[in-house]
Amino acid sequence: MSVQTQRDGRAGRILLDRPRALNSLTHAMLLDVRAALDAWACDDAVATVVLTGAGDRGLCAGADIRAMHDDAKRGGAGYRAFFRDEYRLNELISRYPKPYVAVMDGITMGGGVGLSAHGSVRVVTERSAVAMPETRIGLVPDVGGSHLLAHAPGELGTHLALTAAPMTAGDALVCGFADHYVPSSALPALTAALAERPAAEVLAAFAEPAPASDLAAEREWIDACYAADTVEEIVERLLSSGVPEAKEAAEQIAAKSPTMLKVTLAALRRARTETSLARTLEQEYRVSCAALAHHDLVEGIRAQVVDKDRDPRWSPATLPEVTEADVERFFAPPADGDLRLG
Repeated sequence: MSVQTQRDGRAGRILLDRPRALNSLTHAMLLDVRAALDAWACDDAVATVVLTGAGDRGLCAGADIRAMHDDAKRGGAGYRAFFRDEYRLNELISRYPKPYVAVMDGITMGGGVGLSAHGSVRVVTERSAVAMPETRIGLVPDVGGSHLLAHAPGELGTHLALTAAPMTAGDALVCGFADHYVPSSALPALTAALAERPAAEVLAAFAEPAPASDLAAEREWIDACYAADTVEEIVERLLSSGVPEAKEAAEQIAAKSPTMLKVTLAALRRARTETSLARTLEQEYRVSCAALAHHDLVEGIRAQVVDKDRDPRWSPATLPEVTEADVERFFAPPADGDLRLG
């Protein structure tokens, strides 16, 4: 079993248990988490749900992207079903009727963010590395990530989405991905206490002052550069800003799929005007299904994970070649129907 669930005093525990794969998610794992949450929602003996990851490297690195690569090459039916169940689970977590404590220790990326950052109690540590790295592999931030990024202060979310940069604990707190900072050495005591006492009381006792956010200190150039209306103009502003970190960001963006960069920016701008996570997840489903059928997803995963040559051949290869019509196609209903939530 890749998901371990058990009752521990007042707590229902969910352990993602694929440590050798950094607890990357399979479809079966999503269904197991959903079954546990459905059962405990009506169980008066369970006062709090606690999500953790096995091993010492992180909570969850996201979906199994090699499996996604293989499925996309076969037409993507398996991962369209995966996305349906994953996004439904993300939405359930966002409105779960009991405290849902996600321990985002270590690597927490992609699908791991979807299982944690929509919960009511989100804990980071000094080891946390939180990210939506989808543009690295020819995909677009999903699992409600575009909602979180779009509502981060200023243009921090746009920077994180286009560069796929990781957040420290301090960054995650500033950007709205986390609520509490707890040193990793205190996690065993924290989780033990959650079995005996209310979550709010436990977090009040264990949470410590948040570490500083390096990202927040860069707000001036980030807000100025990423407020542009197009990816091309964002890159131009970054390169002409005279800020070394901005030039580095431009170089990171240049390595990504031109199509997915433009779709990502469009998705974030649309999500910024939408307050409902459910509606944004419905938008993400359209985009993700379209991405499964696009050349750049298979090519991006090939370059990063399969062949590991780190030399993706994007198509189209440049930003000017990606038209508005190309972008709009990602927001059209998929052939097998929309995802409907709520």
